Amino acid sequence: MKKKLRIILVWILVSLILQFGGYSLLESQFQKIMGPLAGDSKPITSQLQATIPGSNLTNIQVSYAKDYLAYSENGILKIFNLKKGNVVFEKKSPTASDQTLGVLTYQWLPDRNILLYFYAKKNPNALTTVKVYPSKPKISAPSIVPKTEDPNQAQIVTKEVPVEPKLEKRYGSPQITELYSLELPNSDEDTVPDDQLHPFDPPSGNEEISAGGKIEKFVVSTTTNLTYLTVMKGTTQQLMKIDIMKKVSTLNKPRELIDNMAVSERYGTLYIDSKVGAVQQVVAIQYVDALKNDKRLVISKNSNDRILGIRNGKVYIGEVENNDLVKIKTTDDLQVVKDNPTLKTEWEGAIPFNKNVRALIGVNGQIVIYDQQTAYIVTDGHLADVKLHGDGNYVSDDGAELIQLTNEGASTLVELQPLKL
Repeated sequence: MKKKLRIILVWILVSLILQFGGYSLLESQFQKIMGPLAGDSKPITSQLQATIPGSNLTNIQVSYAKDYLAYSENGILKIFNLKKGNVVFEKKSPTASDQTLGVLTYQWLPDRNILLYFYAKKNPNALTTVKVYPSKPKISAPSIVPKTEDPNQAQIVTKEVPVEPKLEKRYGSPQITELYSLELPNSDEDTVPDDQLHPFDPPSGNEEISAGGKIEKFVVSTTTNLTYLTVMKGTTQQLMKIDIMKKVSTLNKPRELIDNMAVSERYGTLYIDSKVGAVQQVVAIQYVDALKNDKRLVISKNSNDRILGIRNGKVYIGEVENNDLVKIKTTDDLQVVKDNPTLKTEWEGAIPFNKNVRALIGVNGQIVIYDQQTAYIVTDGHLADVKLHGDGNYVSDDGAELIQLTNEGASTLVELQPLKL
């Protein structure tokens, strides 16, 4: 009896070990598929130089692994392998005569070497002709038809007369805008980048975005697969959302203008600088689910407050007075957002803050405010500055890498180095 009991206990122990190993393997594979959560891992840094055969480069963005550089040159999106020193991808406009077509804007994902970009081309069905039938059928003139030989029993009869439909012209957007993802291989490999189109559902979504006009900026939450973008046409701005099913919806209020926005990497909540008339607020738009309307909540009613960014469970808000950042405040990035949360002051002082500066939150919680001459860095409530020396200077979205560009005639020298005080 004791021997049988011992055998049973051994098999139970073996079964538990196998189950634990299986669960660990499954979790490991799941993490590989999902990728690391933005902000939960240490940033990759690099120190190297490369020469790009081109000048007048714009919209410089370095990849998550700091081995690829995305930039625009004469309206062409190019991806440069910084380690091998060559261009590995180009996306040209469908026509050289129309500067509004081609790649409109792009952005690296924060946790993997994938670039998202919007591409515009002419709409082949901008003008369509449809048949329009009258809402009521045409009736013939009444006629008298005898029911029998007795004329007193005649009846009045009307008939529907066939009517040819009218042909009407319907005008759609003159262009369509599509969403692509470009996945880059390891920079040591020679594999061709994987360029994939992500169709909208319904397909009219691409015309919806195009009808708005110019895409100003967009943000992506990789954990929820939600993409938000602002589109400007004349003086009217639209805030649009693309959900996981690639369905396009509009979220803004009438006459609302959005100067800046940031999205929670954990919950997909969008935080915006909202201005409706004279009312300026920091507002959160919380995603509920695909079947319900998104929920709006006020984060700050202070008209001087501006959203700076979100990182590692904190929402960063800056108070701006007379083009100076005078205070940095935070509140928790919660799964269920509340109206008018308590804001904790993290720093007070004065940093130049105008339309020429960029602001970001680094993975270590440092706040980086920079222009082409100086990077101001607030870490744990202390301010320091770094002088920048390139003809063009950029900081990676994780706040860890400084990218300096120097013009060398028909080429551009790119220097990457960790951003340190």
